[in-house]
Amino acid sequence: MTGETSAPALRAGVETICRHSPGYPPALDQSPGAPRMLYVVGGRERFARLTAGPVVAIAGSERPTDYGMEMARGLARGLAASGVTVVSGFANGIAAAAHAGALETDGPTVTVMAGGVDVVQPAGRRELYERVIASGCAIAEAPCGMTQRRWSAITRARTVAALAAVTIVVEAEDNPFELRVAHIARALGRTVAAIPGRVTSPASRGTNALLAEGISLVRGAADALDLLYGVSAWRLDASSLPGKLRADLRTTLERVGAGEDTPGKLTRAGDETLSALAELELMGLLGRGDGGRYVPRQSLVGE
Repeated sequence: MTGETSAPALRAGVETICRHSPGYPPALDQSPGAPRMLYVVGGRERFARLTAGPVVAIAGSERPTDYGMEMARGLARGLAASGVTVVSGFANGIAAAAHAGALETDGPTVTVMAGGVDVVQPAGRRELYERVIASGCAIAEAPCGMTQRRWSAITRARTVAALAAVTIVVEAEDNPFELRVAHIARALGRTVAAIPGRVTSPASRGTNALLAEGISLVRGAADALDLLYGVSAWRLDASSLPGKLRADLRTTLERVGAGEDTPGKLTRAGDETLSALAELELMGLLGRGDGGRYVPRQSLVGE
């Protein structure tokens, strides 16, 4: 076991990296209030490699809708497939969906723990934690064994925002708690963006409010890559985008995106729509949410 602090403070598999070490992320080091030391699971060398390139933070509600979960998952999947490191807190909701999406492509992901790096909270996410540290990293500012405190969410949000060049809020209510990562990122002078939601949904009031204030609008990974590298400098493989779909599949996907998301509404057009829905599910472009509602898993971007 290696580390830069005394061995008794560490658990098996945990390493440390101090602010003066060569592998300490430059973006974090340049931020006010950066942790003097981080605890790392997954290896210091891996953590340094994952944070040396482009990093995007994905943030949002711990109680999102099906729409929010699928958008976070698809966004992270597209970014990770393009070699971008996805960072988020270790939490339910949007954060969990972001990590899961990145892992679908075996892509790079870093999770920031609210307590000790060895304390899995929420406990029900143990499997996700194990998957993250198998190919990515978990980091924490708090020492090993410490559970979450009242202030933990703020310190975690500060680290998430400071690590990333771009922070994207997928779905959040209009309150300081759910928008804390975005507010910190803006204070640091980093790029902040949001995915728009339905104006009638309380879960999207925060993201829609951010957009009304003038932050960048993101519809999918291609838009996020444009923010990182410049417009059209990087694009996902065109074969993976809905613009290449047959006309009937594209029409069905557009109807779902416009709010016709129940089987009853969609099948009014006849049996052809049932076939299109089944094909879109097999392609991974549609998912099923509560009550059997259909949820787009990829936005109509890139055509």
